Parts: sequence; structure tokens; C-alpha cells
Amino acid sequence: MKSYISKFLLGAAAMVAAGGVLTSCVGDLDQMPKDPNSTTPGNFTENPKEYLQEVMGKCYSSLAVSGQGGPGGDADISGLDGGASNWSRVIFMLNEFTTDEVNWIWPDVGVFDFCTNTWGSSNGNLYGAYGRFYTHIAVCNDFIRSVRDNLYGLSGEDQALADQFVLEARALRALSYYYVIDFFGNASWAWDDMAYGETPEQITRTELFNRLTADLEEVLADFKESGIYGRVGRDGVEALLCRYYLNAEVFTGTPMYDKCWDHARNIIARHQGGGFQGTGLANDYLALFCANNDMFMPGGSLSGQNEILWGIPFAYPYTQSYGGTMFLIAAGISAANMPTVLYGLNADWSCMHARQQFAEKFDFSAGTSADGRTYLWCTENQGFSIANTEFSTFTDGYAAIKFTNAYANPDGTMPRNTYADPTSGHTFNWAGLGQVNGLPAQVNDFSDTDFPIIRLADVYLMAAECALRGAGDRETGRAYANAVRERAGVSAWNSVEFNLNNLIDERARELYWENVRRTDLIRFGLFTGSAYNWAWKNNTPSGSSIPDYMKLFPIPSDIMATYGSAFQQNPGY
Repeated sequence: MKSYISKFLLGAAAMVAAGGVLTSCVGDLDQMPKDPNSTTPGNFTENPKEYLQEVMGKCYSSLAVSGQGGPGGDADISGLDGGASNWSRVIFMLNEFTTDEVNWIWPDVGVFDFCTNTWGSSNGNLYGAYGRFYTHIAVCNDFIRSVRDNLYGLSGEDQALADQFVLEARALRALSYYYVIDFFGNASWAWDDMAYGETPEQITRTELFNRLTADLEEVLADFKESGIYGRVGRDGVEALLCRYYLNAEVFTGTPMYDKCWDHARNIIARHQGGGFQGTGLANDYLALFCANNDMFMPGGSLSGQNEILWGIPFAYPYTQSYGGTMFLIAAGISAANMPTVLYGLNADWSCMHARQQFAEKFDFSAGTSADGRTYLWCTENQGFSIANTEFSTFTDGYAAIKFTNAYANPDGTMPRNTYADPTSGHTFNWAGLGQVNGLPAQVNDFSDTDFPIIRLADVYLMAAECALRGAGDRETGRAYANAVRERAGVSAWNSVEFNLNNLIDERARELYWENVRRTDLIRFGLFTGSAYNWAWKNNTPSGSSIPDYMKLFPIPSDIMATYGSAFQQNPGY
């Protein structure tokens, strides 16, 4: 699986080496190439299928790597460090750093503002995120336009493949637009029917939502392929629609939980019979976040446990990135405080830990929780404290280790181990195959672990939430939530315990570090104001209120300067 997708993703790199032009500047808001031939090296008609895959590979690889020049340089966008500008990493900065889940202790310019909820429109990371999303949208637009205009001289089977790729490109485009809508609200409209270099217009959040959901519904209706590793399938498209509809009330003012429920039920029905208690969930939660978690991806070896409905492949040495799962593993471990060989990665950044209020949701006692999702965490038993007393001290906060570069068994089970560290005297829980002196045989410079964009467990919890909000059967929704809880080794909820207050905490426990937390807190009315505070919210040690306008990020000041009165800034900035 890994070798197949590496070739697919590397197509874009080969295309650039042949003379293609794919880089762009954040300041060019519409991100439209000036010449459609700039992305077409050689003669496509000589081998249209090969070149189609290479160009489509860029639509996918833009999610995994920052550019074509290695993990830290030659990024597709300018104005932001190549490593930090990775697609999933900019989402993490905006959707996780800003919440109770995690704190980044390094005083990086702009990142500190996210961790303390003090950002403004001149934040360079916001500018980079805006550019990253629109660059990806532009690449997808260009591919769709090129196939529509038949620039490749396609026919027969090649045309059928191109038509399927167009559906996938539309889904990929809708994925990046989802975060544009979520983070920025009113934003620019760039589409495949626009002329090259045409100045985009800013349209409302509601109009963006309506256009994107209508397009996604069409894609879903026409979708032919499923189960191809590294590519989006029917489940991924429909799960993205669930996310749109789950947040429709926030995005548009009109609740659409009924639509979310219907689509979630479709996905759940397709996955019945295998995995944990016949739910289609993976039997082992920890294995979902290890080096060979491709077995749980579409087309993976464990079809009955195909929980990762849509994911981003990573395969060292082909995909080297300082984002994705490399970022999530390295940032959460420290050679000074733990034996990093346990996690299968030859890197430790020592810069990201849990905030106290999040850790407390797992009911730790004497540094131990019955919740299996904390098995790898480091607590008082390994020299950490739950409180975030000192902002910049790595051990002032539990090490919430979730992703590793260790390996599971081929059947999807993750061996549980303990390791007594002779240096610190602490005993550590770790998970993975021990092959050399009882420790992981592989210690890579970059991660092999795929990043889950949307998992089936999220769909179960989305459906449960819809049921609680009156858009589905309540007892069915409770069964969905309990499947997730029981897989984690905690008790099932009774009918009284099944409520929205408990569900938002369950989403935090199940989906932490998967880029949903800020969105969830806003939907539940817990992000702004003082109804829920966490350590260093509003840059105060115990947390304090932030204003409602911060439910949206500002349109970056550089974008406003470029387009002037044609664009309106979000209120409060």
C-alpha cells in the first residue's frame, strides 16, 4: 500500500522536475495560474493516464507536504516557514492550539497568540493558513478545468478515469473550503469556471456553505470509486458532508442536523458487521495512530475495520514533512523526559502538552486513568504534573501521547508493553511490536503514520449528537456513543447520562488532536465568553473570557490590503 501511494504522490514532484510551475504567492488571493499550460510538461497525449495521475497527485500531495523541495523549504506558498505551512499543521494551529486540548510551549511568533487567544489580523500564521487553503483550492480548480476543457486529448478509458479524478478533486476542494468557512466565514470565491487571473469576489459564509454542500451532494451522487488507498472514497465524501451539516447552524444560522443524521446513518450502515462489536470500528484504538495504520484506511488490509474513512498517507522516505503525523509525534515527546525510542521516531521537539482542564476529562487518579485512550500518556508517574503552572515548561502538563511511529500486529492489535527506564527510574507504558531488545526495530527520521482526516468514530458521535438535538432516534444515538465508549474501556451511558454536556467531553476524549476541538466548542457555546475557561485562555494562567467575535479569525491584513474595499473584515478586527 505504502509503495503504491508513494508513486502516486511523487507524480507531482516528477512533473515539477520536468518543468512544471506549481508554486504561488499568498498575496495572489485567487491563486489562479496565469497560463493553463504551465502545469503540463511534455505531451500529455503520449501517455494521458500516467500524466493524469501525476497532476492529480498534486491535488493529494498538497495535503501531505508543503512543497516539492523537502520538508522545510520550497513551499507552495510564501510568507510562512515551509515546515509550519503544511496543510494539516495550519489547521491544528487554528483548531487545537486555540483550545483546552493542547499548549505549544515554544514562544514562536504568531503561534503564542493562538495558544493565548490574543491573535490579530496581522498574524503571519493566519496569512499562511489562508494562502495554504486557497493554493490547494487553486490546484484542484486547475485540474478540473483542464479535464473539462480536454487539454489532454482524452478518450475512452482515459476519459472515464479523468471524470472520476474530477469528482475526487471536487471533494478535495470542498475539504479545504470547509476550513475556509469554519475559520474565516465570509471569504473569496475561486472556482473552476473563472478565467485565469480573474479577481475573485468575497461572498458570505452562508453562500459559501450552500454552494459547497450542493456541489458535494452532486459529487456523492455520481461517485464511482471506493476503497483505493490514499484516495477519497464514497465514505470520505459523505463524512465531509456530515461535518458541513453538523455545523450548519453555526455556519448559516439554520440547523441541518437531520441531514447530518441521514448521511451518518448511510455510512454506519455500510460498515456494519466487522470490527469492534460489529460496528466497523477498529478493535484497538491505539493501532489507529501507529506506523502501519494504513490497514484501517480505504483499501487497507482490514476491510472490516476500515475506520479511517479519509486519511493522508505518509510513507518515509517518500513523504517527508514537518507537518502531519511527524509534527504530532515529535512535538509531544522529549528525550529529556522519556525514552523516545519507544515511539519509533528519531526526533523529539519537547514542545506540546495537554492543558489541565482537558486532562481532567479522563478522570485520572494517582496518575492513572481507566480510559484506554490515555494508555501512552505520561503523568505524575513519569515526572509530569497535570497543572500548567509554567507556560514554557514541558512537564507542566501531561504528555498526551496519541500518535506513534511504532508498529501494530497485522491483525490490527497493538501489543501493550512497559519499559523501565534506567536513567529516570520511571516505568513507561508503550505500544508496538518489540523486535530488538524488546524495543521497536524502526526509528525513522520522519513518520510513516497516516493522518486520519475523518474517522468512523467521529461519524458515530456526530449521529449521537444529532439524536440529542432532536434529529434522530435517541436510543439509537446512545448506542452509537456507547460503542465508542466501550471500545475505550469505559462504562456505557444510561439514558440520563446520555446528554450534550457529556457528549462534548466524549468528543474531546475520542477525537483529541484530530482538528475538531475549536469547531466543537463553538458549536456547543463553550469557546468564547467565560462559560468554560482553561489554562492560559486569554493569556491568563487560570483562563478568562474572550469576546464572541473571536469565533471567527480575521481576514489576514495582507489580504485586506491587497483587495481593499472589495473585501470586508470580520467584525471586531
